[in-house]
Parts: sequence; structure tokens; C-alpha cells
Amino acid sequence: MTSDTPTGNNGMKPWLRLLLILSLALNLLVVGAVVGAMITWSNWRPHHGPRLESGGGPLTRALSHEDRRAIGKEMRKAWRDSKQDGHDHHAELAGLVADLKVTPFDPAPVAARLRRHRQSFDERLDLGLTLLLERLTRMTPEERASYADRLQEVLDKRHGGRKGGKDGKSGGE
Repeated sequence: MTSDTPTGNNGMKPWLRLLLILSLALNLLVVGAVVGAMITWSNWRPHHGPRLESGGGPLTRALSHEDRRAIGKEMRKAWRDSKQDGHDHHAELAGLVADLKVTPFDPAPVAARLRRHRQSFDERLDLGLTLLLERLTRMTPEERASYADRLQEVLDKRHGGRKGGKDGKSGGE
């Protein structure tokens, strides 16, 4: 009993098989890139590290894009103009890592580093709130009212659309 087709050969030329494999690999790369971009840029996680938006919460999210950018620029300028340095921040965190690995553990240096970290955060937050207040002061009454409406929308969305007083009851109950 013999067969007309040779064994181990499906009749496809080797260069065509290689072309199909390369095409499949390229398609998988494209799909992987698209899925990766969807995950990276999704609403599942923040797009950037902590910035003005996270420090100010709803107060910042309610600002117009232009106001947010202007305050952000002012904060970065103030940061550059101050005596603070990004290297100091990294050195402080590296020191914290080293302090956490010391055996036996000594909580005193860790507590001191955490207090300095909190103080730096508080300074940045105070600067942001000062700049926000200056921006609100320069707004027209209409712009402030529009900001207040956007702030209410952010708060409503943040609390699952609940409206109402401190008791958390909405008007429809």
C-alpha cells in the first residue's frame, strides 16, 4: 500500500511555511502591543505617578484642563526654584530601605525618615492649595460657579452618584 504524497511533507514550500510563521508572529506581536496599551492606558490604574491630580483629589479634578496645567507649571517652577532636590528625595527613600533592612530593627531612624517624607508631602500639598486658592481668586464669578458645578459632579461620581446630605440619603428615598 503506497501513498501518492511523500511522508512528512504537506506539499507546502519551505519559504511559504516560513512566511506564514513570520506573519503569525507579527500578528501576535501586534495583538500583544494593543492589549498591553489597553491595560497600560486603561482606567484600572493611574497613568502617572502621584501628581497634582492625586494630591488635590476632587478639588483638582474639577479644574479645567488649562487651570490644571497652569497650576502644575507653577508647582514645578516652585519646586525647581526651591532648595529641594529630587536626588534628596531618592536618597531619603534609599536610606529608608537601608533602615528597614537593619537587624535588629530600630524604629527611631525609620520614624524620622517617615516624618521627613510626610513634611515634604505636606509642603507640596500646602503649595498646591495656595496656588489653587490664588487661581480661584482670579476667576470670574461665572468661572467659579462652573468650577463648583464640576466639583459637585466629581463628588457625585466619586460617591456612586449619591446626592444628599451628610446622612448619605438621596432625595429619592
